[in-house]
Amino acid sequence: MHIINKKSTTKAWAGANAQPAKEFPSTQLPTISGKIPDGLRGTFYRNGPGRLERGGIEIGHWFDGDGAILAINFTDAVATGVYRYVQTSGYQEEAAAGKLLYGNYGMTAPGPIWNQWQKPIKNAANTSVLALPDKLLALWEGGKPHALDLQTLETLGEDDLGGLTKGSNYSAHCKRDKQTGEIFNFGISPAQNATLNIYKSDSTGRIIQQVAYPLDGVPFVHDFVLAGQYLVFFIPPVRLNILPLLIGINNYSDSLKWEPKLGTQILVIDRETLSVVSRGETEPWFQWHFANGYVDDSGSVIVDVARYENFETNQYLKEVPTGKTHTPAKSTLTRVYLHPQTGKVTSIQQLLNGHCEFPSVPQQNVGQASRYTYMSTSRSGTDISQEILNAIARFDRNTETFTEADFGENRYPSEPIHAQSTQNPEQSWVLTVVYDGNSHRSEVWVFDSDRLDAEPVCKLGLPSVIPHGFHGTWNPA
Repeated sequence: MHIINKKSTTKAWAGANAQPAKEFPSTQLPTISGKIPDGLRGTFYRNGPGRLERGGIEIGHWFDGDGAILAINFTDAVATGVYRYVQTSGYQEEAAAGKLLYGNYGMTAPGPIWNQWQKPIKNAANTSVLALPDKLLALWEGGKPHALDLQTLETLGEDDLGGLTKGSNYSAHCKRDKQTGEIFNFGISPAQNATLNIYKSDSTGRIIQQVAYPLDGVPFVHDFVLAGQYLVFFIPPVRLNILPLLIGINNYSDSLKWEPKLGTQILVIDRETLSVVSRGETEPWFQWHFANGYVDDSGSVIVDVARYENFETNQYLKEVPTGKTHTPAKSTLTRVYLHPQTGKVTSIQQLLNGHCEFPSVPQQNVGQASRYTYMSTSRSGTDISQEILNAIARFDRNTETFTEADFGENRYPSEPIHAQSTQNPEQSWVLTVVYDGNSHRSEVWVFDSDRLDAEPVCKLGLPSVIPHGFHGTWNPA
């Protein structure tokens, strides 16, 4: 933890994180260019760390910032936006005190050592969102989700989804099968040896089935794959050294160790019974995010992943709140072929050479073969050790073509979110929140999904700057 030094802010992207985000109430958004497409009806939600300091003290890691949610609602008449912090109990306590009180992923609780035992960790509610029929969940993998009002974003409180017990965690990367309405997720409960909890929910989010499996040590698992009838976990060779954490002398992030000799462990689960189909092991790599998975005609599981060669990405993300990064951490879109009955990887193939993150497929294709994969990427010539992601792209697996939207100098789009037309199933758009470092403003850009390399069909202005964030979703009307 250190006092903020604004002189270190040199790159244009850092302007978005330089000040805590300013909330705004429901506001009609001005159209900067183009017009809102007729079939684009629903709400675009985004989550991310809105506040990276309090009382002049900076947080320890980008993952520690308090979650703030942006909602953009598209109706026949207009687009309206609302932006609010998730009112977690830790956020409210720190706001009242005017200073940081809690530890988190990348920091121990400030002050005397006993603070580290009394206030070890705050639910930051800052990673992703899940839109359910009657509520929006703000997701964070170290605790329970927070429920919010779908329209106003008023925080309703922590939600146990009818099945989360004390100490259960619910990860930020659930998978929803659009055909069945089922929602799958997991959570890891740390101990000397961790427990992997797997959850199946109905379309309302209510947990209807759960199982627990013991793991060796405490691995770091951020995401998993729904592929046809399987749930697949790739457990990277990162392990938590739990003792310094328990006695309060170190934080989670700095207690995680890269141990490539362990390889990547594979766990294949049957989605119906949640029983283990197979376990396997393959070469070491690290991933935050999977694009998708499916079962091909031969019965092989195909998984697309944003693959890192090591865990240096964690150091890079630790540097982001300072406004100055220097650690190169490149991730490439990679395809893994897996035999589900044996857990054996039969082939690993790099699909693209460029740096990519936040890969995803259209919601209706999750768990099935998808022609298109969307992702965040870097413009040609970008020094990825110095910059954050500054372009978005689509990969067409039928033609093996890569189409990129270039935002120009000093503009930084968020993760691309695919939105299907409510009028025409053949039509869809890609939405992203853009920080313009040239004018220190945030905007929402809407692209025709088939013409990412053309001008956006619509640009909307936002009342305040939205700091760089993580994940969002599209909830159709």
